[in-house]
Amino acid sequence: MLPPDLILILLWLSAAIITIYLPLLNATPVRYVFTIPVILFIPGYCLLAVLFPQEGEIDLFERIALSFGLSIAVVPLMGLGLNFTPWGIRLEPIVMALTLFTLVLILIAQYRRAGLPPEERFNIPFAGIASSLWEGLFPAESSRVDRILSGVLVLAILTAILSTVYVIAVPKQGERFTEFFLLGENMTAAGYPDQILPEINYPLFIGIGNQEHRNVTYALETWYLRTESDTVTNTSRIIAMDPGERSALTLAHNETRIVPYTLSVSQPGYDRVEFLLFNESVPGPDVTGSDRINASYRDLHLWITVGYG
Repeated sequence: MLPPDLILILLWLSAAIITIYLPLLNATPVRYVFTIPVILFIPGYCLLAVLFPQEGEIDLFERIALSFGLSIAVVPLMGLGLNFTPWGIRLEPIVMALTLFTLVLILIAQYRRAGLPPEERFNIPFAGIASSLWEGLFPAESSRVDRILSGVLVLAILTAILSTVYVIAVPKQGERFTEFFLLGENMTAAGYPDQILPEINYPLFIGIGNQEHRNVTYALETWYLRTESDTVTNTSRIIAMDPGERSALTLAHNETRIVPYTLSVSQPGYDRVEFLLFNESVPGPDVTGSDRINASYRDLHLWITVGYG
């Protein structure tokens, strides 16, 4: 039978996982109430439960204070380790790592406590926890200086906890940008068609990633260009720019979508395919040529040769 403190840890961890993935709760402050202790307290507490299974090895206040300190040290190390794995630092790998870490430590802690006589096992005095903490912080025989130092320690711990909670609950908004990329037929950054036959379909994939911190409706346009090179200035000039497909799609923040695209040219003469991406501001049909390309939010192009062999 698990002791009450480890049962409470399991129940709290389960509630935190539910608030992360349950649609009705994962967008409310309840999520932070349950998940922040899983990051700031529970890993360190479980580690101390393994290291100090016996009553009296450290007092209750030291156990609680060290739980915060160890958690703040251990969780970033877990994130660093995940960064070097194929899963990376994302929500699901972090939840899985914290859950497995906690469960393993609970099993080891229970094993170590079970090896001690019942009267020597650590047990949290839930009924008198407040008085136990007060006695640990401000014992009757302590001097005035000791009491002041204990108060400063409590204030420092609270400041560190509140600062960490604020950073987690109100993350700094990063740079706003949109990813726009083109993949070949094998969904890799290679294998793009360059020698093209008219009326033949060539599969491609277009990727758009929204990192704008808001929902964005994008407009995607394809244009087929005939260009002329100027050897003197080493530039190219657009002779003709004919429209291809147009589409629109809405992406939420942090959403990336890869859509299939079929490249098909109806006649020879084109030497460039231009892919233009607009973010909610699409110029009118009177804006053409280089002006339209410059007005796009992002643009990609493929140099091609169209012929009959």
